[in-house]
Amino acid sequence: MKSVQKLLLFTLILMFAPSLRAQTNTHKRPKLVVGIVVDQMRYDYLTRFADKFNNNGFKRLINDGFSCNNNHFNYVPTYTAPGHASIYTGTTPKNHGIISNSWYNKFEKKSVYCVSDESVRPVGTTSSAGQMSPHRLKTTTITDQNRIFTQMRGKTIGVSIKDRASILPAGHAANAAYWFQGLEEGNFITSSYYIDALPKWVNDFNASAKAKSYLRTWKTLLDIETYTESGADLNDFEGGFKGKENAVFPYDLGGLNPQNGGYDILKSTPYGNSLLVDFTLAAIDGEHLGTDSDTDFLTVSFSSTDYVGHNFGVNSKEVEDTYIRLDRDLGRLLNALDEKVGAGEYTVFLTADHGAVNVPSYLESIKIPAGYFDSASFESDVRAFVSAEYGRDDLIEDISNYQVFFSYKVLEDNDIVAEELQKKIAHFALQYESVNKVYTRAQLEQEGYYNSIGELVQNGFDQKRSGDVFIILDPGVISYSKTGSTHGTAYSYDTHVPLLFYGKGIKKGKTYARTVIPDIATTISALLGIDFPNGFTGDVITEAME
Repeated sequence: MKSVQKLLLFTLILMFAPSLRAQTNTHKRPKLVVGIVVDQMRYDYLTRFADKFNNNGFKRLINDGFSCNNNHFNYVPTYTAPGHASIYTGTTPKNHGIISNSWYNKFEKKSVYCVSDESVRPVGTTSSAGQMSPHRLKTTTITDQNRIFTQMRGKTIGVSIKDRASILPAGHAANAAYWFQGLEEGNFITSSYYIDALPKWVNDFNASAKAKSYLRTWKTLLDIETYTESGADLNDFEGGFKGKENAVFPYDLGGLNPQNGGYDILKSTPYGNSLLVDFTLAAIDGEHLGTDSDTDFLTVSFSSTDYVGHNFGVNSKEVEDTYIRLDRDLGRLLNALDEKVGAGEYTVFLTADHGAVNVPSYLESIKIPAGYFDSASFESDVRAFVSAEYGRDDLIEDISNYQVFFSYKVLEDNDIVAEELQKKIAHFALQYESVNKVYTRAQLEQEGYYNSIGELVQNGFDQKRSGDVFIILDPGVISYSKTGSTHGTAYSYDTHVPLLFYGKGIKKGKTYARTVIPDIATTISALLGIDFPNGFTGDVITEAME
């Protein structure tokens, strides 16, 4: 009899286990997920500047959360738009279609910007800077999937200084995405893709003149003499601001802003990050995020770190001060989440959309192989070579993003085999100084690359949108000015970025096992118990989950 009772009990447990698990998942689901992207953040910024961080920002996420210390982008190009798209779609440009910030559209015969959309109207401005939407993003995001799962009750709000950094993470079904319009305005704006008019809380924030309050003197937060993790303040490797002879502290932003784009000057200072946190806190209150049983999603992308890096370079005092100040702003955000949503009731992940190279002219000065590539000369030489080989000047439509785009109509009309032209250009390009590797469309469509740069190129290759020949430069070589840093390559300085998980459903710990950017969306989807984005290729990082 007892054995029969046990069998019956076991059968009942099996019958009701799915609903019990569902109840458990609902109970464990956070009220709010906050996705944080720090634009141009190399992994080693976490370790380089660690002694200058306090315990409330980066260290809180590391010590009380889970850190993936061998996290990489698994595609090229490593730019802002594909970076944000890949983080939130759980896949690479091969599937989500955002192959660069801008790219040559073979069907429209022109360059297109990743989020530009002439079918929508600007909201909060009369500028075309408000004509933006995610319509070029092919796949869903984790933010979309959360909206679908909650029957559109769970809100999604995206915020950033950059339009693409707020729009692509927020996804297609977001309640709103907001970005900063500088110049003479200094306001956060959106487009009619989301809403027809700015809500009161946004209008109130814009009217508060918060942006104007940051047009102050930028000096180091701590004693500059203690900034031993970066190079000399005065050096030959930084850009600086118009109207100031040398790129050295302090910077009178109130006096320099008329010559540097008005409010746009804030983008290239840590105050752009501070302004974004101010706006983020207003969004949490204004949208009542994390206040009910349906999980909300807040995407926050700090863009000023990228602007500062481009201007001053990764080894500058300006970059060090920017990250020290960002650490304090992160602490301010986390403390506010504790107060407004509740400690232990929200989940955070933090990563970057790409890293950055040390300024090549600096690397050369310390005898490390590096240099500069003249893209204009390369394009001219490729066109001249093709013209000499075929007696025509119209076989190439465009050369951009280190890709060569063919005119297929001209090739067809003249019985020129595309694969033959690919091979000839590839052979020519490989003879070029500073060109490391070349891949053709035929190779990427027919071959499978593993554990190589070829795999990264293949993961960034969209059959309809990408070009026909792909150029990879030598390590440390860029096409850029001789001051400041940039990014975009398949090398570790661009691919190795932080990945931190923190909060509800996350256990304490770390891993040195390799993780890749598409793993973020699948891990958060698993945490929430929702469907993965529809183009996902990432894995769940099970070690990070309770």
